Amino acid sequence: MEGEEFVPPPECPVFEPSWEEFQDPLGYIAKIRPIAEKSGICKIRPPPDWQPPFSVELDSFHFTPRIQRLNELEAETRVKLNYLDRIARFWEIQGSSLKIPHIERRILDLFSLSKIVTDEGGFEMVCKERRWARVAQRLGYPPGKNIGSLLRSHYERIVYPFEMFQSGASLPHCKPKHYDGEDVDKEYKPHSIPLRQSVQPSKMSSYGRRANRCQPDPEPTEEDIEKNPELKKLQIYGAGPKMMGLGLVARDKGIRKKGKCQPEEEDGKDNDEEEDDRNRPCTKMTMRLRRNLNNPQCVDSFVCRMCGRGDDDEKLLLCDGCDDNYHTFCLLPPLTDPPKGNWRCPKCVAECKKPAEAFGFEQATREYTLQSFGEMADAFKADYFNMPVHMVPTELVEREFWRLVSSIEEDVTVEYGADIHSKEFGSGFPMNNGKRKLTKEEEEYARCGWNLNVMPVLEQSLLCHINGDISGMKVPWLYVGMVFSAFCWHIEDHWSYSINYLHWGEPKTWYGVPSVAAERLEEVMKKLTPELFEFQPDLLHQLVTIMNPNILMAHGVPVVRTNQCAGEFVITFPRAYHSGFNQGYNFAEAVNFCTADWLPAGRSCIEHYRRLRRYCVFSHEELTCKMAASPEKLDLNLAAATHREMFIIVQEERKLRKGLMERGITEAEREAFELLPDDERQCDKCKTTCFLSALACSNCPERLVCLYHTQDLCNCPTEKLYLRYRYTLDELLAMLHRLKVRSESFDSWANRVKEALEQEEGNKIGGKAS
Repeated sequence: MEGEEFVPPPECPVFEPSWEEFQDPLGYIAKIRPIAEKSGICKIRPPPDWQPPFSVELDSFHFTPRIQRLNELEAETRVKLNYLDRIARFWEIQGSSLKIPHIERRILDLFSLSKIVTDEGGFEMVCKERRWARVAQRLGYPPGKNIGSLLRSHYERIVYPFEMFQSGASLPHCKPKHYDGEDVDKEYKPHSIPLRQSVQPSKMSSYGRRANRCQPDPEPTEEDIEKNPELKKLQIYGAGPKMMGLGLVARDKGIRKKGKCQPEEEDGKDNDEEEDDRNRPCTKMTMRLRRNLNNPQCVDSFVCRMCGRGDDDEKLLLCDGCDDNYHTFCLLPPLTDPPKGNWRCPKCVAECKKPAEAFGFEQATREYTLQSFGEMADAFKADYFNMPVHMVPTELVEREFWRLVSSIEEDVTVEYGADIHSKEFGSGFPMNNGKRKLTKEEEEYARCGWNLNVMPVLEQSLLCHINGDISGMKVPWLYVGMVFSAFCWHIEDHWSYSINYLHWGEPKTWYGVPSVAAERLEEVMKKLTPELFEFQPDLLHQLVTIMNPNILMAHGVPVVRTNQCAGEFVITFPRAYHSGFNQGYNFAEAVNFCTADWLPAGRSCIEHYRRLRRYCVFSHEELTCKMAASPEKLDLNLAAATHREMFIIVQEERKLRKGLMERGITEAEREAFELLPDDERQCDKCKTTCFLSALACSNCPERLVCLYHTQDLCNCPTEKLYLRYRYTLDELLAMLHRLKVRSESFDSWANRVKEALEQEEGNKIGGKAS
């Protein structure tokens, strides 16, 4: 999608409840659900007079944001950057730096070039069948202008050696030839995404976060190196790669002077002196050997990593990457002659083929208050768009956001105060927590069901039956945003509902996908970026990846959008994927909630987690049984939904326990699973949290499995295995019966209401018809 202008998806439904409807939050959400869940997300505008006072203690509120590099968030762009990092590492090992050409004033997309050439049958086939013009067309270049031959040249000199190396072919010492084209090649600075995440980022200035990915890098001058002792120490002799921004120079060519630019290599150059230089033995290796000959300890260290001997030192190679030593005849295949220039050992070469590590966000090092973050955020936005922050149109910010995340040339870094615990820093809503005396107005808002501290524990909410606070689910999280700071495609834990309230500030732009299209979204993202999911199958659970809604829509995924303004709610429905970004400095609060209609989705989610071996936040069975144990405390609608859910759970449990009996496992003991920490009652195989039952072994007391994975516990004899259970089957049936009695009272009440309504409606219809 790079180069194409973003087309906003259609708007999501917007609801404006009356004061009367607004009095019952979960009832109102249930009322709009048939319409809203078809879009995945919806927006709710409260009555105009509903304006809760912002209650965060400004003086004590401080947070450390996470760092977001925009183009690393987008799935397809991250794949391209990972590819460029690997190809840059390959050329570094060959003693050269990667320089990316420009064609038609556009940086050449080496990853797409490689994929298209492979798709067309490979380099030899494309050359043989003269398909380079078609390759150019598929890359989006205009016909004519001989672009196909340019692509062939660039592929052959930059990509082909790397692809051959990846396939396992042995390569002669190679170096990319200098291309003397119309556009200057730009040196690529690797992102080193996995490496960087283990390092704390340096402190940044308030707003100068725009950078160019591919730009010429000034070489250190003689004056620079003389003034800087670290640079002086790091001077390396011999032709080689540019590492850490340091230009490496040959011993006999001296330091480049300021303003002098030396070509990388000239075609057709026939220079006897350079030929002699190329035939000279590896200077770096011989220099080190000679320097250390007088030190017995150092001499002892020069032993071959393969055979462990230090003889035949004239055939002992020193790796320029890790300083290990190898005999030329110990290598596979053996080398007949010492290699010219830099040489890397098999261990260093293997670094090029290492898979990418799991991607995640770094934390910033600077701690902010709301005021200092706001000053930074406003200054950044005003500087970026060169106009006052509130004058920037939301449409412009949206287009620019999707352009930036798709760019491999431009790096824009922002910060996002995300997932800040309200229990630690205080909610944006008034709370009756005894910390201070509330005014009468604050008391009303503290009790209101739309207060996000209250909604999860309303009588109709299932989460009020879970013991303890679950941060982010029962206890709200806070979000302090700046322009472009983003939240990536995800669904909520346990496929629950979520509600987000924007207390103040600039809008938050949302995108939503309905639950019926959740699997389609997952399929599309896996199909378009298999490289990411291959090494991180649960990538979409990590909240670190976005994909352009236009790409998803082009592949059949329905997407809606909305701009959430201050004072508005956004609701996301069960298993509805959502993502978005902030238009500027703002403050939001969010929490999860579960209603009676969520129960089937919650059970499906546990089955999904079991397949993925993903940890649960709570036990779905435990929540259902806890409600079933006290049916008189449930409202009639919830009792009926719990009875339907409990019936399915009990039927499945009977079948699983019967399977154990058929295997001859008859020993059993009661276990109060709810008293155990979650990490002591997780299935060893699928990581689900056990509650109704688990299989254990007297010989392996540290392990247990759920009844779906009884074959995966251990290899001990059957007589050593025993069932740990919470309730007997008779007790489960008794709970089910009590629920049935309660739910039947609901059914009889519902039938009476239905009959009355139908009679009243019939009278009305009859009256109109006459």
